[in-house]
Amino acid sequence: MSADDWLRRYHPGPAGAPRLVCFPHAGGTASYWHPLSAALRDRAAVTAVQYPGRQDRWNEKPLEDLHELADRIAEVLLPSWLPEPPALFGHSMGAMLAHETARRLAAATGRGPRLLVVSGRRAPHCLRADPELRDASDAELLSHLAALGGTATAALEDPELVELFLPPLRADYRAVETYRYRPGPPLECPVTVLTGESDEQVTPDEAVAWAVHTTGPVEVRTYPGGHFFLAEHQQAVTTLIADRLATGGAV
Repeated sequence: MSADDWLRRYHPGPAGAPRLVCFPHAGGTASYWHPLSAALRDRAAVTAVQYPGRQDRWNEKPLEDLHELADRIAEVLLPSWLPEPPALFGHSMGAMLAHETARRLAAATGRGPRLLVVSGRRAPHCLRADPELRDASDAELLSHLAALGGTATAALEDPELVELFLPPLRADYRAVETYRYRPGPPLECPVTVLTGESDEQVTPDEAVAWAVHTTGPVEVRTYPGGHFFLAEHQQAVTTLIADRLATGGAV
């Protein structure tokens, strides 16, 4: 396993610029972060994580355990973690992975990320009885994706594309639904929490609860929209991330 298997760099970024590693949502791909990488190309070096089982890794078996995924990603990031760790940014399942990866690397090196940005996901210790989708029918999964609004309608109506993206999506849902937070020391880095005001997957209290997981400063930013509010507020989120990378964290 090498960094080339897991990491995608779409734009080089300026020499000496802050680094940002981005984690996709369930069923998502590294290319989801291409617009952010392009928008930050003059201010940051953005890398996106590519999970097994999708795009150029379509022939690999998707992983169904979030802790195992975090172990693998932490192993890949470890050689370049020091002396200046990057910031980590994850959306939905990616937020959980970014946090778990940060915990592993902080334990291994004594240094947490420059900044942790978690989007569209409640704090890890906040359990709730969400409907399980890992064993849902194809029709139920496609209906769920359509309701979330994060997948193009054309993709949902293309049988060949559906055949490609449903297996890794199911694996991701199994990883999310079987995940249980394992207590441990909090991070020490700043944390920025991003939410959509009509996103049913994160309540205001569940967003604020991320403060339990760091001794650093925490800010919560809420935007109009649902679970995939990032697409609707790309410019505002890009500006926020650029500002936080430049200043070293939440304010």
